Amino acid sequence: MAAGFKTAEPLEYHRSFLKENCRPDGRELSEFRTTTLNIGSISTADGSALVKLGNTTVICGVKAELANPSMEAPGKGFIVPNVDLPPLCSSQFRPGPPGEQAQAASQFMADVIESSEMLQTEDLCIERGKLCWCLYCDMMCLDHDGNLLDACTLALLAALNNARLPEVAVDAETCTPQVDLGKRRRLKIVKHPVAASFCVFDDSVVMVDPTAEEERLCTSQITVVTDEDGRLCSVHKPGGTSLSGEKLQEFIKRARARQREIQELVRNVTKSLTPV
Repeated sequence: MAAGFKTAEPLEYHRSFLKENCRPDGRELSEFRTTTLNIGSISTADGSALVKLGNTTVICGVKAELANPSMEAPGKGFIVPNVDLPPLCSSQFRPGPPGEQAQAASQFMADVIESSEMLQTEDLCIERGKLCWCLYCDMMCLDHDGNLLDACTLALLAALNNARLPEVAVDAETCTPQVDLGKRRRLKIVKHPVAASFCVFDDSVVMVDPTAEEERLCTSQITVVTDEDGRLCSVHKPGGTSLSGEKLQEFIKRARARQREIQELVRNVTKSLTPV
């Protein structure tokens, strides 16, 4: 009977739980789903990470390629994020070129990389004006059950933490790059941005880490990105009803607590795989 009620009246079904300050999956309103992280699972990538946020699953692979710096920034390299939402992750996506949601997620990740300054692109320069690294960061969603942006941000951060770039020297006579795959160095991660997403139900009830169904039924969504210094890096609000300044401050406070929790997770997983 509950299943029929949920199908026929999904909004009322959720409201019946909210009256008891809980959610259909048993969580409290302020409770994130179980978050798990694995790193280094793609042997062909220069860095990789697999994130599970409840059922939502995202894998990120970092591939480093040699490139020419741009004329405008001869002493910098490039970081190119891309989010892929294939049909296998949800029935709402179709084969073909990236849809609107995938493009918006890719742009969000590009904004996070730039606003947080998680990497200094100067560190990706090999020889000024001649040679640099271009890091292609591909994030593929394997299972989409809401809160894609939190999962993608964590997968990207962990994959970059895991990345190792081979040493490169430019031959003075031939001006060709000599790549030593046997010697690799870690990327210098300057900041650790973490995303925390919230949805507002009936313009008043706030829930963290929404599922796909909660996202469909909510009246407003917002994603807040902060770093380890508590600095606000980015706020993403894709439409919906307006939010008060007081509510925004509440979201930022919760996002800062989430940042500390996730950075500790990344640190522990990275540490467990680092040779003594």
